[in-house]
Amino acid sequence: MKIIVAGTGIAGLTAALHARERGHDVTIVTKSAFGEGCTRYAQGGIAGVRGPGDSTAQHAADTIAAGAGLADVAAVEALVNGADAALADLVARGVAFDRDASGQLRRGREAAHRHARIAHAGGDATGAEISRALTDAVRRAGIGVAEQAMLVDLHVEAGAVRGVRLLRDGRFDDLEADAVVLATGGAGRLYSRTTNPEGTTGDGIAVALRAGARVSDLEFVQFHPTVLAGTDPFVLSEAVRGEGATLLDDAGRRFCLDVHPDGELAPRDVVAQAIARQCARQGAPVLLDATMLGASTLARRFPTIDRVTRERGFDWSREPLPVTPAAHYLMGGIDTDLDGRTSLPGLFAAGEVARTGVHGANRLASNSLLEGAVFGARVARAVTEPWPPGASPANELTKSAAPDHLPLRNAAAPPAFSRATLQELMSAHVGLLRSDAGLAHARQTLHAWAASPARLATLADHENANLLLVAQATASAAAARTDSVGAHVREPALIGV
Repeated sequence: MKIIVAGTGIAGLTAALHARERGHDVTIVTKSAFGEGCTRYAQGGIAGVRGPGDSTAQHAADTIAAGAGLADVAAVEALVNGADAALADLVARGVAFDRDASGQLRRGREAAHRHARIAHAGGDATGAEISRALTDAVRRAGIGVAEQAMLVDLHVEAGAVRGVRLLRDGRFDDLEADAVVLATGGAGRLYSRTTNPEGTTGDGIAVALRAGARVSDLEFVQFHPTVLAGTDPFVLSEAVRGEGATLLDDAGRRFCLDVHPDGELAPRDVVAQAIARQCARQGAPVLLDATMLGASTLARRFPTIDRVTRERGFDWSREPLPVTPAAHYLMGGIDTDLDGRTSLPGLFAAGEVARTGVHGANRLASNSLLEGAVFGARVARAVTEPWPPGASPANELTKSAAPDHLPLRNAAAPPAFSRATLQELMSAHVGLLRSDAGLAHARQTLHAWAASPARLATLADHENANLLLVAQATASAAAARTDSVGAHVREPALIGV
């Protein structure tokens, strides 16, 4: 079979390698350079390294608890039961995980995990090491890679996906395929403050929406609690809190204990919301205090964070660091089954672009890299299997994204559309804390922008169109879920950060 994989993170590269080893003709496409994407920026590790007293059942229970009761149990079981094979596969492909003196994988702990079960590489450079090893493996396997080639649409024929349209060097290029695997990551660039790289513009979700594939749970956007304050967001890994760092308000008090008995090690949605509210109350960032760990431990355990914070003028061994939340990870996405099949025959999805059901309303720390490895391999095994009956239902989110039935509450003309104004709108009204009025305003503004489509001439134009479409779908999904659960918080009035 001829398979096109869009994306070069852990999910896409794993799918491509396994598919090639099964004898398929595989081509990888990426709109940037080979190996770019979110995976290489992941400081946190990969869950699934069980020690004494731990089990797959306990990992599953922690995942389901973090997901606020909305995780799909079958998907969670597939994830945790696939961890051993996924980790062994990564090691076999050359990933150099950190090991102790006896040669065993070191196990770290992160928030909402009852046990230390996280493998890291280079202390806080796990994603970079995984990306290095997998890109090297792809080169050794001789898999073709089309760089600087943006996926702009899917070719759908007789209700099935038969190929892709790419934008390369200002020209369109159509490629045929027996199966297309979307592994394009999330949509962090919907927001003005995000940990995601520039290219994370929701491209995979947008092309799936235009093709009519079913998506869900777009309202569940995870904000990383501890991102260094300033104009250039930089993640301070959850593992820092796992090692004992604390969060302090401007009076030096551990305020997270007010909202959860686990304090700084509560689920990410709980910690991020607590920080956002505290920032609003005091009008300034909160503080991440890791001084108790000491300079040598910080430099050894978190070399990347140590280097970057010092480059930015901080000595975190002597002073706490100012932090605020930032958009980090999308729990929703393109609906898939346990083998990555979407509602459109011939179209698969894996990684952050997919909604497998693993994360529910809130992702458990370090399950994302594991999800990419486990489900990327499952996709490769499934591409030759018959498509199950009943696929390709209409995508209701596509229909509801344009809120023309909403009454206009404000006759003032919206600001001119730009990526920056869209990001400001989403951050203010479809961000960490949401309100009825804010969501209505966002939907009206997005609808007004979409009513005057821009000319699609450049890669940036296509990215902006994708962001606008995914923003509409996200705002509609947030408006439809009227209760607060996990990462989706509805409040009577919007609280600024």
